[in-house]
Amino acid sequence: MAAKIKKGDRVIVLTGKDKGKTGTVSAVAPKENRVVVSGINIAQRHTKPSQGDPQGGIKNKEAPLHVSNVAIVDSNGKPTRVGFRVDGDKKVRVAKTTGEVING
Repeated sequence: MAAKIKKGDRVIVLTGKDKGKTGTVSAVAPKENRVVVSGINIAQRHTKPSQGDPQGGIKNKEAPLHVSNVAIVDSNGKPTRVGFRVDGDKKVRVAKTTGEVING
């Protein structure tokens, strides 16, 4: 199945504590249906001091979101669903709201 959301896409969060925030996708895990969005869904991890990190302390980390909780942002800045169209011999992603081809 073709990927509707890919690394580098601008997305908006639809539900949860970060609802309405936008960011770019930094990682995709298609088998788990999860995406990591930069600057969104920050989780705090308490780490003990170790040889690699002698300071230890509280570290911030981006946690993955379920792919159904994000939507691609179209050229108007609104969330949109993704469709597919064949242009010539290539299959391209298309924004459902505007009909424009999504880069990537």
